[in-house]
Amino acid sequence: MTILLAGGLTVAAVLWVVLLVGAPAGLSHDALGGAVAYLYAAASQICHQRAERSFALSGMQLPVCARCFGLYLSGALGAVVAWRSSPRPLLNTRLLLALAAVPTGVTWALESAGLAGFSNLTRAAAALPLGAAAGWVFVQMLRYDAESHGREIHDSRTPARIG
Repeated sequence: MTILLAGGLTVAAVLWVVLLVGAPAGLSHDALGGAVAYLYAAASQICHQRAERSFALSGMQLPVCARCFGLYLSGALGAVVAWRSSPRPLLNTRLLLALAAVPTGVTWALESAGLAGFSNLTRAAAALPLGAAAGWVFVQMLRYDAESHGREIHDSRTPARIG
């Protein structure tokens, strides 16, 4: 069951990126306009969608900002890459994710404080490590769990339950 979840997460991540990139083109087709409008509305629940902070294709804004797009794109790529390596227990995932979040955190903090302004390309690039690490970690963890054949997996700092 867990392997299906890992596969589903990977397919959903890739499909989400395809939908984000295809959305601007879909707006110009009458048959797709309504469905694409729902996509933009759904994306508005997770992203501010500010035009000046978003990429545009053919003059139409993507449904998410550049930083979110960087996260989603690299998350999908990280999930796909996780299938290319053998599942194994992951050590220091918190440290990996914390370090991967530094570029995103720094650019966001500097912009929020009014100390710097970054281009959309820089915002997206800063998000790439975090998205890639998160996608890779989640799929690797699910794959390892599936291949453990139901044995209990626990954090070494947490005592295992007996009985």
